[in-house]
Amino acid sequence: MSEPANSPRVLVVEDDAALSEVVCTFLGDEGYTCVPAFSGTEALLLAERAGEKNQPFDLVILDLMLPGVPGEELIGRLSATGVAAPIIVTSAKSAVTDRVALLRLGASDYLVKPFDLDELLARVEVQLRGRAGAEVGPAPETLRFGRWELDPVARTFAVDGAHLRLTRTEFDILAALMREPSRVFTKQALFELVRNEEALTEERTISTHISNLRVKLRPSGTDAYIQTVWGIGFKLQM
Repeated sequence: MSEPANSPRVLVVEDDAALSEVVCTFLGDEGYTCVPAFSGTEALLLAERAGEKNQPFDLVILDLMLPGVPGEELIGRLSATGVAAPIIVTSAKSAVTDRVALLRLGASDYLVKPFDLDELLARVEVQLRGRAGAEVGPAPETLRFGRWELDPVARTFAVDGAHLRLTRTEFDILAALMREPSRVFTKQALFELVRNEEALTEERTISTHISNLRVKLRPSGTDAYIQTVWGIGFKLQM
């Protein structure tokens, strides 16, 4: 069966066949094209094939407890294969430390099992709306700050010409900061810009992504460009 035109492609990585079918059927009825994977190994294979056919996935829904490659490892390996789609993790783990750890690995959102299908749909819509918002309109110019260079169209970021791999959210945070380098952004303002929604989750989410960015930038010595304005948020400064 052919896919509907312009239908967002969702990779559903879930080893529970019954739950996978429920999610795929529900999202399918909402206009999404869902491709199920029942192990981490299968998910990697499907992602690689999609890339080869130039039909990349627009979103990944990822369970953690998987045969083959566990979900935590799969997040990094999907990124390594060139998958730039946002990843919504689903897991029975509900502790804040677990959510923070997954965000640090590169997840875009986290949904605790058992979850309501309408809530899942809302989170899918938020992720795809944010992504679409970054792709419409006239092509923006390359952004530069100090030794940094960010291309909003190619979605690449480089320090002194050396490209640095970033998650979607990390990239969007840097883009927001570099567009207005003299502005002090509150955590809520950054959240709304990169997610294209009201700040409905903990402000620590942005702090986690900022921390991850600083770790990645530290080898280049440019991590100090991101300054913390205590009690307010963040800004850029050389």
